[in-house]
This record gives sequence, C-alpha cells and structure tokens, in this order.
Amino acid sequence: MTKIKLIDIKNKTGVGFGGTGVRALVTELTDEIVYAYTLGFLKFVKDFKKVAIAGDLRESTPRVMGAVGKAIVDSGGEIVNCGYIPSPALALYGITNKIPSIMVTGSHIPADRNGIKFFKPEGEIVKPDEAAIAEIEIEYETNIFQTDLPEVDNTAKDLYINRYSNIFDSNSLDNLNIGLYGHSAVGREIIETILQNLGAKVTRLGFSDKFIPVDTELIDDIPKWKGFDAVVSTDGDSDRPLLGNENGDWLRSDILGIITAKYLKAEAVVTLISCNTAIDKSGLFPKIVKTKINSPFVVAELINLIDQGYKNVVAYEANGGFLTQDLPTRDAMLPLLCWLVEAKKNNLKISEIFETLPKRYTESDSVKDFPTELSQKIVEDENTIELIRNKFGEIKDVNTLDGLRITLINEEIVHLRASKNAPEFRDYVEADTPERAKELSGELNEMIKSWLNLPPNPLL
Repeated sequence: MTKIKLIDIKNKTGVGFGGTGVRALVTELTDEIVYAYTLGFLKFVKDFKKVAIAGDLRESTPRVMGAVGKAIVDSGGEIVNCGYIPSPALALYGITNKIPSIMVTGSHIPADRNGIKFFKPEGEIVKPDEAAIAEIEIEYETNIFQTDLPEVDNTAKDLYINRYSNIFDSNSLDNLNIGLYGHSAVGREIIETILQNLGAKVTRLGFSDKFIPVDTELIDDIPKWKGFDAVVSTDGDSDRPLLGNENGDWLRSDILGIITAKYLKAEAVVTLISCNTAIDKSGLFPKIVKTKINSPFVVAELINLIDQGYKNVVAYEANGGFLTQDLPTRDAMLPLLCWLVEAKKNNLKISEIFETLPKRYTESDSVKDFPTELSQKIVEDENTIELIRNKFGEIKDVNTLDGLRITLINEEIVHLRASKNAPEFRDYVEADTPERAKELSGELNEMIKSWLNLPPNPLL
C-alpha cells in the first residue's frame, strides 16, 4: 500500500503545480506521478461519475492519457475520451455537462516536456485549489498505472465547433482569404472547420507531423506568409491565438484582447500586469484589473468581479488567450474570430484595425537555460533596480506584483520575471514605436545574458 501526500511527491521529485497545471520533463512525468496527481485531483473534486480527458499532439501524450485514465477508473469514474482537441473545447464540454475534465498538454513548451491541466465541473482550478490538492493524501495498492482508453467521443469537438456557429452568422467571413499555420497545433482541423463554416476560404500552411513548440509571446521566429487577408494560428493545445495581418506580420497577442473585449462590449476587463498598456490608454472600459501572470490568477479575478455584480466581464492574457463568463479558461478561437468579423463587417484590413489602438508596442523574449533560483534572486534583489536605472534612465514607477516591472520617466517599460515552468529568464518591454521596443528588448536581453557569466550571487 502506497500512502503519500502530493506535496511530498513534489518535494521528492520536483514535479508539481507551476504555471498552469502540472508540467515536467517527459522523463520525470512518470506514469506513477501522473496517476498520483490525477488521484489527488479527483479526491479533491469528490462527487463525480464521469471524467472527460483529451490531449495535444505530442509523442508522449497517449502514454500520459493512459495513466490519467487508469486513475479515473481506479477512482470509480467512467472515462469520456474526447480525443485530441483544444483545451478550451475540453473545458467547454466539462462545464456544459458539469463533470471534471483533464487535459494532457505541455502547451507551448518543447516536446521533451508535457503536463496535465485540471478542470473542475465549473472550470479551471485556481491557486487555492492547487494548494488544497497538494495537501491531499492519496493511497493506492497497484503497480499498474496504464489502461486502455475507450473509443473517442466527438461530442466535445462538435460542441466547440457549434459554439461559434451560434455566436456568429454563417456568412460572417464570406470570401475572406485566410492562411492557417497549423504546425502541430491540436486544434488545426477544428479551426479550419470553424472558419469554413463562417464562409472563409482557408489555405493550410506549415502542417507538421512532428511537434513544434510555438509560443505566441515570442513571435519573431515564427514563419510569415503574405498574400492573405489574414493568417491565423495557435499554440500546441490551441488555447492561445496568433493573428497575422495582410502583410504577413504577426500581431502581439495581448493586443488581440483589447479589440475582442471592445467587440463584446465588455463592462470590466481582467488582464495581466505584463500586458500592453494600450488598454489603459484606450479609455474603452470602465473597469480594468491587472493580475499576476498565469491563468489561475486571471480566473480568480474574473470570478471576483462577477461576484461583485459586474454583468459583462472578460479577461485576456499576454499570450492572447481570452476568457469569458461562460468559458472561464483561455480560448484562442474567440479573439481570432472577433478580429476577422470586425474586419469583414467594416471592410477594414487587419492592420487598419490595429491602427485604431493607442500606439504602444511590446516585445517579449527569454534567455534559455537560465537557473530559476538565480533569476528569482535577481528580480528580488533591490540592487537590480539601480542597475536598470543606470542602464535605461530615470524611473517613474516600480511594480513588484509579478517579477520586477519598471516604468521609466519616458514611459518605456522593462519587466523582468523568472519563469515558473521552465529554466528561462523572461523579459518584457514596451515603447512608443516598434523599432524602439525591439531595440529596448535587445538591450535588456543582453543585460540578462551577462548575468549568466557572473558569480552565483552577482548583485550583492
């Protein structure tokens, strides 16, 4: 008989909640660990008869789904195998049917990693839930952590496709010529179907049988295509959108949320501290709330505003994922469609819609293979503020809500943050021109790289 708390598993193996759900190297995400975390989540949920599961297109995903399924069966539940569909499609199915659901995905991170994302019957788990689950003690007496999954049930896939047929008219995108960069995104065929159902002509671009990690916040290395009214894409589990204009240029993903919220006539908007300040300068929304980075914080504040009585609350993240009251988890499809429908309805190009927003430009980057402990120490060290002042000029404001976000006197922004789910040092900048934003990003990134070659505690 094995009897253990999940927090002890994390302390022993390093595999635990971080960012969104549980993520780790595939070699560390063993069948037993997957089984254990799934048992703990289901013990937290308590009352259930069915549990829906789905996964992305990573090579390791079928194995991880098999371990998730074994835990469901051993917990007395029935598996609903939704197959390989977007995370928001699985969440929508779970919320609609009031059952828990579990998505196997590493999202945008490399193929040598994977993860598990948990949804309660009412939606995504939040930070207090993660803490409560970590303290749960599980017990099991088996060394078999795999089961065969039942045949795929396409109900969740169809429900997600029909969602957008109900929101938008069938001719909303008539004759729009749209390129679809599918790479290895799990939702690529579903996205194609939704666009075609609304009247668009869709051309497949860059579909791949090999998993390609696409981060919607790091757009400089993503391929570009011209000759279309727009190009669309998503990350691996298709909850984060990418939108390219008619010139082949990808838009910053946090910009997508502003026009989407406007299209939906939002009364209150929740967004991340790292998101572009064009939303603050736009004057479009009566209530704007900024949160720490990561979906659970956004979900919690979305729920908080609803509880306060706000009637039309939406949220979005820097990676473009958009949340609504009826689907309180990241979704890529809604922001893509709102921009495309807005363009079609008003006979505008994607670049012309972008030009209606205040002129603020963001860049984000990261230094890979940067020790998490060192990056965290740097953002917490008071001397870092002085280094930023010496490098970039006088400081107007310092915000430590999540990392170190510094606004300079000239309104430029530099933001340092230790990644929670990968050994990398994240950085974000904002300026009044795209050229200056790129220049500022490069300068900040070089500064971070220089810290790697210094002693372990370079700032003290």
